[in-house]
Amino acid sequence: MKTLSDINVDNKIVLLRVDYNVPMTDDGAVADCSRIIETKPTIQYLRDHGAKVVLLAHFGRPQGQVHETDRLRPIISAVSATLGVTVSYVDDCIGPKPKAAISQLQPGDVVLLENVRFYPGEESNDPAFAKQLAELGEVYVNDAFGAAHRAHASTAGIAQYLPHAAGLLMQREVTELTTVLQHPIHPVVAIIGGAKISTKIDLITNLLPKVDYVLLGGALANTVLLAQNHQIGKSLVEAELAATVKDLLSNKLKVPVDVVVAKAVAEKSPKRVVSLGAVAADDYIVDIGPDTVRVYEDCIRQAKTIIWNGPMGVFELEAFAMGTYHIAKLVADSEAYSILGGGETVSAVKKVGLEQSINFISTGGGAMLEFLEGKILPGIVALD
Repeated sequence: MKTLSDINVDNKIVLLRVDYNVPMTDDGAVADCSRIIETKPTIQYLRDHGAKVVLLAHFGRPQGQVHETDRLRPIISAVSATLGVTVSYVDDCIGPKPKAAISQLQPGDVVLLENVRFYPGEESNDPAFAKQLAELGEVYVNDAFGAAHRAHASTAGIAQYLPHAAGLLMQREVTELTTVLQHPIHPVVAIIGGAKISTKIDLITNLLPKVDYVLLGGALANTVLLAQNHQIGKSLVEAELAATVKDLLSNKLKVPVDVVVAKAVAEKSPKRVVSLGAVAADDYIVDIGPDTVRVYEDCIRQAKTIIWNGPMGVFELEAFAMGTYHIAKLVADSEAYSILGGGETVSAVKKVGLEQSINFISTGGGAMLEFLEGKILPGIVALD
């Protein structure tokens, strides 16, 4: 993968793909600037080299059509404030408008173009659309690791037409994830949670031979419990995968030994801790129990490397978040090198103010998953 040191960006018009698909508040403000903050080193590097920086980004899922609610204009003030530079905005990403705006840029200037997903050619990776984007600049840099698993025009296709390289964020993401996959310090503990095991089964399969323990939580653990003939009541489960997950069962794979249950998945629904054998037919499993936390704590305390993706329960409801919070505290307190990703996991860690105690927080949810699954990411391959 080519990096910034491999190309000349001095006084060039640089098309920089970023991931500014940021969460917004109900009143239209940016709720979390983390993704913008992470691009600042690359943008500063380019500005220091006299580059004219043209930001390409997507927002939402407009599916090739212009949606007023998916315009990038509302994030401009947050981008400018976060980067510490006035960022201009153009309400198109190809054609005469951006060309005119770019022609007026001075070295160090930054402009954000409109949502690339307003064009159907973006997600279909249409060569003609990729070429139209490429015509706007002289060099292409991809710093959008969060979109690296997408074979889109602005994340992959455009690299065919311009000198290209990874940005500093992309470079660090690839370095960090490659290290934990290929050269981790053992013992290695992977903590995997979330709703559906179908979205994590490839991850678990790829990690099991490489790690010392895999600790499961969230509703995805229910499918494994079912495969072990435990009663799970009315809990969310992918019963059709029970036979498949039996092949994963080993001493490395740890599942809950007790759980928190409720009669409804609602904040005020009474909860109780039960052993696996005491889950009633009308119970919902909503979190891991204290005995499970202690079992997982033993594994985490042994760890030299920790990989975490996915909450341990229905953490969105405060009543069922304690398992996730306990694991977050254990990871934060651990002397192991910790790396985590996924929107819910990051949100949980930030909610309890422990993000500064994590060694590396990936900006990619799906991209991190696919990388750790051992899959080829189009946005990275394009930078070779």
